[in-house]
Amino acid sequence: MFTGLVRNRMSALGSGVDTCFRLQFADGSQFQNHTGQPVFTIILRRARAGLRILLFGHIGLLESYFDGDIDVDGDLGAAFKIAFESGYDRQPNLGVRLRNRWHEWRFANSSIAQARENARFHYAIGTRFYRYWLDTPLMMYTCGYWKEGTQSVEQAQLNKVDHVCRKIRLGRGETVIDIGCGFGGFMFHAIEHYGAIPHGINTTPEQVTAVEEEIRRRGLEGKVDVKLADFREVDRQYDKVVSIGVLEHAGRDQLAQVVKAHADFLKPGGLGMLHFIGHVGVRDTEFYIRKHVFPGGWIPSLSQTIDEMERCGLEVVDIENLRRHYAPTLDAWAERFDRSWESIRASDPKRFNEKFRRVWRTYLISCAEMFRSAAGRTHLFQIVFSKSNITRKNYPMSRSFLYEPREP
Repeated sequence: MFTGLVRNRMSALGSGVDTCFRLQFADGSQFQNHTGQPVFTIILRRARAGLRILLFGHIGLLESYFDGDIDVDGDLGAAFKIAFESGYDRQPNLGVRLRNRWHEWRFANSSIAQARENARFHYAIGTRFYRYWLDTPLMMYTCGYWKEGTQSVEQAQLNKVDHVCRKIRLGRGETVIDIGCGFGGFMFHAIEHYGAIPHGINTTPEQVTAVEEEIRRRGLEGKVDVKLADFREVDRQYDKVVSIGVLEHAGRDQLAQVVKAHADFLKPGGLGMLHFIGHVGVRDTEFYIRKHVFPGGWIPSLSQTIDEMERCGLEVVDIENLRRHYAPTLDAWAERFDRSWESIRASDPKRFNEKFRRVWRTYLISCAEMFRSAAGRTHLFQIVFSKSNITRKNYPMSRSFLYEPREP
């Protein structure tokens, strides 16, 4: 019974795309949407996978893949490409909507303690794990900036942090707070290339320890500092404020709080920048990402974010959409993850098991296709803002300064 119903559902999806794929059921029967050689084959190893697909749609399919009840033979990226083309994620069914609401009730970031636990779920895996596949030496875990001629993710990340420094007109001796500073890449670039005085906050103890170790390794004690703190724990004001990939971790009901924190951290007349994944239009955040990758996370819309900025007295100076830059960043990460998998697995076989590999490959590859898709509604925004209206004196009248050669 499940086989026929799943076949009908996949037939409806497959008829609207040109890519040839095959579905192989546990009873040995098959479905193929077009004649020819399939680019990938989805193999249902157990009949219960069909029931999960009927109950939870694409979430049921993905979770069956994570658990080994489904295999994918061929190009996983192509599978996600046609999924986004077909609009599979546009209308989550009732089962998925209910699970998403329960997840929000259970894992909401309303308390600092829960926000820290949510962050540790993802970021406390260990610095060594991230070193296998992120860029060196900055260890940036956010979208790179692939300006013309960029050949590597290392260069794309250097481009990105420099782009941010230029956008906020970072100067020698200026204090800058990096909210959710990750492994400290922006801070190290800011002091070594701009002579700024960087400070970082991070809610994950393991990342704070990693940044402290890197500060000592670079001999920057007393010049750069990082502390364990939530974004809501504002202690002082700075000349400049930056957050790179933090807003989407704040949580569904914490958007106003995190935007207010940016305003509270910034001195009057100062400049800041928000770099975040944002939706075009208001909609639920993808459930499998929230459950299996970023618990408590929530992707706001651009309009919601701007509304909150206006309420906090922040003037929007500039908005740039870097959606197209995230796909090659994720492609590079996914390729390095695959290339390093045996080393990753050997470092902790119990933690880095086959389910972990499938979840993370799905996360990296599907997000690459999401940002690449012409049908996608998830983008990457950089918003430059000022605390009070800017003037000709404190910000240029055009963007030309961003692209002019800079003296070392």
